[in-house]
Amino acid sequence: MTGFLNSTAAARLRRFDLPILATLFLLLAWAISIQRATDFIIFCVFVLAYDLLYGHMGRLSFGHMLYLGTGAYAAALTAEHVSANPFVALLAALLAGGVVGLILSPITVRTTGACFALINLALNQVGYFLVLVALARWTGGEDGLAVTFSKVGPFDVGDKVMMFALALACLVGVVWLMRRLTDSPFGILLRSIKQNESRVRFLGYDVVRAKTLAFVLSTSLSAFAGGLSILNYAYVTPSFIDTGRNVEVIFASLIGGAGSVYGAVAGGVAYMLISNFLPNYVQRWEMFLGFALLLLIFKFRAGIWGSLVARFGPRRAEGT
Repeated sequence: MTGFLNSTAAARLRRFDLPILATLFLLLAWAISIQRATDFIIFCVFVLAYDLLYGHMGRLSFGHMLYLGTGAYAAALTAEHVSANPFVALLAALLAGGVVGLILSPITVRTTGACFALINLALNQVGYFLVLVALARWTGGEDGLAVTFSKVGPFDVGDKVMMFALALACLVGVVWLMRRLTDSPFGILLRSIKQNESRVRFLGYDVVRAKTLAFVLSTSLSAFAGGLSILNYAYVTPSFIDTGRNVEVIFASLIGGAGSVYGAVAGGVAYMLISNFLPNYVQRWEMFLGFALLLLIFKFRAGIWGSLVARFGPRRAEGT
């Protein structure tokens, strides 16, 4: 009876999870400033995109900054040469991520394990070279590219409050999409591929098509996060595609709880809090990340969200 009541309470709570999520970020903006809260939100979108591959399909990527950078440069170049409308630039980022994902998917989705991780790393390094050297005439090389966006009616991305509202609306939309996706039969298929790909193929499912769709969705949403970053900062540099920054999204996914929509958001916020505020008190703050990762591996393998659900919540399906 208690389990039924817990499940009923959880179902009722889930009806209001998106308003609760928005309220929590509003409180975060009040506590740390709107500008920083917007950065947190955009990073959470990136972690959600990454976790679709890593947490739900079991594919570790060391090169996801390539797709974030693709969206960033697509948005910037669109604003520079096509239209200064921020929504056009954001759409261009999303489409660019999807196109790159489709082009690279025949190479990437047929690999597993270390091969998948290292192929993405190699492709990321190629992309970094292109924006830094080969295409420097258009990308600005190491100096980057500054852009300006026009107003759309009363909406102005240069206004911090309006940009925060746009980013928060995008995060809520992505969380809703990911929740529906991971709870669907397609989400179950992805988790089945993670558990035993050979058995799923034996049952007659088109594994390559499912992995391709997941990969393209992940690259598209990663590029979307990159586009939001450009709207927020109005400039792009090769740091948006730097291979050394891949550890950020990997760590965020782990600390929040891989394979969980809300865990990805929790991990994104936790990592940003650590990286933004810990350096003020600890000079070698990266050591803290190393110790935290060891603690996660040996003590809290389900991450922040998974540990909270295991401790306080009813048993729920994976992906919540």
